[in-house]
Amino acid sequence: MFELMDEWGPEKVVCVSDSRTGMRGVLVIDNTARGMGKGGTRMSPSLSVAEVARLARVMTWKWAGVDLFFGGAKAGIRFDPSSPDKEAALRAFVRLLSNEIPSEYVVGLDMGLTERDAAIVQDELRSRGAAVGTPAELGGVPYDQLGVTGFGVAEATDAVFPLSGRRVVIQGLGAVGRAAARRFAELGAVVVAVSSALGAVHDPAGLDVDRLLAVPDDSAVPAYSGGTQLALGAELLVPTDVLAPCALQDVIDASLASRLSCSFVVEGANMPTSLEAQQVLAARGIPVLPDFIANAGGVVAAAYAMDARLSPFRPDPAAIYATISTKLRANAQTVISAASSAGTTPHQAARSLAESRVRTAMQLRGRLPL
Repeated sequence: MFELMDEWGPEKVVCVSDSRTGMRGVLVIDNTARGMGKGGTRMSPSLSVAEVARLARVMTWKWAGVDLFFGGAKAGIRFDPSSPDKEAALRAFVRLLSNEIPSEYVVGLDMGLTERDAAIVQDELRSRGAAVGTPAELGGVPYDQLGVTGFGVAEATDAVFPLSGRRVVIQGLGAVGRAAARRFAELGAVVVAVSSALGAVHDPAGLDVDRLLAVPDDSAVPAYSGGTQLALGAELLVPTDVLAPCALQDVIDASLASRLSCSFVVEGANMPTSLEAQQVLAARGIPVLPDFIANAGGVVAAAYAMDARLSPFRPDPAAIYATISTKLRANAQTVISAASSAGTTPHQAARSLAESRVRTAMQLRGRLPL
């Protein structure tokens, strides 16, 4: 764990385990200079401490990049989310972290967790303040239902690469990819290919997004009539204007980046392109809009949800959408403009902006020399 630490953090790493369920978990609070650590909790049977620490650092930059006053944190549970013992493992995890939740960290949703899981966390700790992302019936902000992250991905893209008439390829048809597809289409783009865990489908004339999304799970792709079914991964090489990787991290490496046939990449997923891939794409003149700028719609919604945790009033979805659009469009324009002026990549420009904001906060708090 010491090898994970640098000038920014992590400030705290807490590991927990439960012999009865076999649960292993970790909480990483990366940097709280700009506010309480906040980030999602994921559940995966192959989770590592390094993975969670890396994601916590992304949250530090994401909050600073969108200029909202929380710090970076992330939690993870090494457990199979399809197990019938999922609830028991989740309850054990938050119970063992009751010193930190919700005083230092509030559980949010990430891979492997659902709105009902957020409700379970609140129940286990007997506190509405313990989690966000709960169902609307419990007064929460239902991120997936509103599609806030995918909505923001399309809004940020349109701000710097106007979408009307543009072709779009989306990797991943989960909550982010689905919402992004819907908003891309609403903004006038033509979605020509999408993929899910079960394959990919391509139609150069454009997919019928409404018909595609009428099937509520991964089977939407193989069930789609029309277009050409592709092997999973082949969608990334389809000729397009915009490529939106909205699935997993580390999808595009340098080799793949050299073969992409697109004009613009927007990172809907966290960390889908490697540093080497970003350099290859920059050399090819293909901008990459960074994840912590493009997919920050989720953190804007989370900020509303943090305020709503103890309120008897429901948050207004229209206000959330409006704030996401305003903030992400402005941030995308700032980053692309800064990258152009400095002759750097958008990732470098975005990271510089976020680092500056975090460093200033650390200096003001006395954590760094003035």
